[in-house]
Amino acid sequence: MSRQYELVERVKSYDPDANEVALNRAYLFSMARHGAQKRASGDLYFSHPLEVAGILTDLKLDSASVVTGLLHDTVEDGVATEAELQAHFGAEIARLVDGVTKLSKLELQSDPTRRQAENFRKLLLAMSEDIRVLLVKLADRLHNMRTLQHIESADKRRRIAGETMEIYVPLAERIGMQEMKAQLEDLAFAELNREARDSINRRLVFLRETEGAVISVIIDELTRTLADSGLVAEVHGREKRPYSIWRKMEQKEVAFERIADVVAFRIIVDSIDACYQALGIVHRAYPMVPGKFKDYVSTPKPNGYRSIHTTVIGPERRRIEIQIRTREMHEVAEFGVAAHWVYKQGVGDVASREGRRYRWLRELLEIVEHAGGPEEFLEHTKLEMYQDQVFCFTPKGDLLALPRDATPVDFAYAVHSDVGDRCVGAKINGRVAPLRSRLRNGDQVEILGSSAQTPDPNWEKFVVSGKARTRIRRFIRQQENAEFASLGHAILEKTFQNDGHELTGIALAPALTKYKMRNVNGLYGAVGQGNLDPRDVLATVFPEAATPRAEDNVVRLKSRRGREPNGAIPIRGLTPGMAVHMADCCHPLPGDRIVGLVTEGKGVTVHTIDCEVLESFAGTPERWLDVAWTTSNQQPDIFTGRIATVLNNVPGSLNAMTEVIARTGGNISNLKITHRSPDFFEFVVDVEVRDVKHLTNIIAALRADPAIYQVERAGR
Repeated sequence: MSRQYELVERVKSYDPDANEVALNRAYLFSMARHGAQKRASGDLYFSHPLEVAGILTDLKLDSASVVTGLLHDTVEDGVATEAELQAHFGAEIARLVDGVTKLSKLELQSDPTRRQAENFRKLLLAMSEDIRVLLVKLADRLHNMRTLQHIESADKRRRIAGETMEIYVPLAERIGMQEMKAQLEDLAFAELNREARDSINRRLVFLRETEGAVISVIIDELTRTLADSGLVAEVHGREKRPYSIWRKMEQKEVAFERIADVVAFRIIVDSIDACYQALGIVHRAYPMVPGKFKDYVSTPKPNGYRSIHTTVIGPERRRIEIQIRTREMHEVAEFGVAAHWVYKQGVGDVASREGRRYRWLRELLEIVEHAGGPEEFLEHTKLEMYQDQVFCFTPKGDLLALPRDATPVDFAYAVHSDVGDRCVGAKINGRVAPLRSRLRNGDQVEILGSSAQTPDPNWEKFVVSGKARTRIRRFIRQQENAEFASLGHAILEKTFQNDGHELTGIALAPALTKYKMRNVNGLYGAVGQGNLDPRDVLATVFPEAATPRAEDNVVRLKSRRGREPNGAIPIRGLTPGMAVHMADCCHPLPGDRIVGLVTEGKGVTVHTIDCEVLESFAGTPERWLDVAWTTSNQQPDIFTGRIATVLNNVPGSLNAMTEVIARTGGNISNLKITHRSPDFFEFVVDVEVRDVKHLTNIIAALRADPAIYQVERAGR
C-alpha cells in the first residue's frame, strides 16, 4: 500500500503542476472516513481506494482523477456527503465522485445477462458526462477483479466475473483502453473457465522454454533488416494473453498448435512516415500473407486505435504477425483516452505547459474525429455515444432502451402492449409525474394502470416510439370504425325511413353483395365515412327508390333556410378529429344553428346553417344531415370562434384587445395581420370560447373599448 508522499510523487513525476494540496487532503480524508472498515480479504478498506488511485496514476491521469479515485467510495459507503466533498475539494471533485457513485448504484441494479449487458454498457456511457468518471469506474473494477479470490461465495465470484466480461471489458475496448481490457478479460477468464486458462498457460510455459530463443532471433533479425535500410526502430515480441488465445481457438475452431500469432511483434518508430517506410522494408524482405494486411493509420478505429497490421513469412520461415506504429500510437493503443492526455499535455515541453490548465477531456475530440455515425464519443465535454437513446429501469431493476425524448407512455408500451393500453399515470423515481414528461437516463419508472382505461388519442401527440404510436393509432382506427359505423347506421336508417322502408340486416343483403362488404358494419362504416351514398344503397335494396323524391329536396332546402332542426341525429361520445369535424370556413359554436354534411373520407363536417359553402351542395341533398348541439357531458367544452378586428394604429391598441379578450374569459389561439395602413391595423383572431354567447360577450366588450375601431364575427 503506497504511502501518502509516494502517491503524490508519482503524480508529480508526470504532471509537475498537480494539485499537491488536494492529493494530500484526499488521502487523509479517505483514510480517516473509512477508518476500521475491512474488505473480504481482511485488509483495511482504505487499501481499495488507494489502489484505485494507484491504477489511475499508472494511466498518468490528472490530479482531479486521482483525488476522485481516493474518494470514490466515501459517499456510497455513507462516510461522507456530497456537500462535505464540495466544501473540502470543490465542485469539480464533488461532481466526479457523484458520477462514480451513480454508476455504482446502477451496477447494483444491473442484470448481468446478455439481454441486459449491452443496454447497461450503453447506460454507463450515456450517463458519464465526463469520461474521467468512466476511467475511475474501470480502475475500481480492475482492483476488485484483482482481489476477487477473497470472496467466499463461488456464485458471487462468477456473477462479478460474468458482469466484468459482458459489460466492463467491451466498455474498456470502446474507449480504446486495450491494456485495461486485456487485464479485465484474463482476470474474469480465470474465474469463469479456470481449467481452460490453466491449460493455455501450461502451453505458453512450454512455448517459452522451447522457442524462447527463436523469438529473440526474430527480434534481432527484424531490427537488423530495418537498420540496414536506414531506419532506427524498436522491435518487441509480445505474447498474447490466455483469453485472447482461447477466443481465437473458439472462433476459428483450431487447436493451440495451429495458432500462428501466439507471439505478435511490434515495430515502434518515431513518425507516421516511418511507419510506412518500415512496412515497405518488411514487405520487401519477407513474403506477405494475402488478406492479412490492415491499415488503421489511414483509417483509425472508432476508439482512436491506429496501427498497421501485416502478417509475413518472416525469419526462420515462420508466419509472424507484425504491428507497426509510432510511440504515441502505441500509448493510445494500450491506454486509450488516458494516454492521449499525456501526449497532448506534452509533459516536459515548456511550450505546452499552458495546455495543462484546461480540461484534458476536450482533447478527446481529436481521437474521435474519424469515428462518425451514431456512436460519436464526445460532443464538447460530454460523452454521448448513444445520444439517440435513453435507458430507464423498471421497479424490478430491468433496463429498457427507449428513443430519446421518450415519455412514460413509451415506457409503458415497451414493457407490454397491455400495460400501455391501461396506463393512467406514472411515477418517475418515486414521484408522480405527467405522462408527457421526458425521461432521462437512469430514471426508474413505475406505470400506474386501470382496467377501465383505454388509449388516449392525445397520447399520439407526444409519444416517440414506434410501438406506442402503432398501438394508439390502432385504437383510434378501431374507434373511428365504430363511430363511422354508428353514424352510417343512423344515416341509412333515416334515408330508409324517409322513403317509407325499414332498415334491417336481411334487407341489406343485396347491397353487401354489390359493394363486396363482408358484413353490415362495413357497409355502415362506408356510408358514415361518405364513401357510399346512402341513396345508392337504398336504390340497390329497393330499385324503385332510385330517383330522389321531390319532397326530399324541399325538406333539405327548408332546413338550410332556417327550419328548426328536429329529429337531429344524436352523435355522442365522439373524439374530435374522428367522425365529426367542425368546419374551418364558418367555425360553428354551441348555440349556432348547424347542419351536417357527409364529406368523403371525413365523415360529417358541421357548418353553421347560413354558411356560404352550403350553396355548392344544394344539388346533393342526400349528403345533408339535421344535427343539433347536444348537452352531453362528453361534448368538448372549448371551441374556436373567429373574429375580424380593426384597431386604431396607436400605441397600446393590440394590448387593449388582448386584455379585453383575457378579461372576458377567452384565449387567443391564433392571430394574423390581414392589412395595415397608417391609421388602422386589421386582424383575424381565433379565440377559444365555450359557445356563441361567450363569443358574443367578447365582441361586445371589444366594441366598448376606444382602441378598437371595429369588430365582427368572421368565417360565417
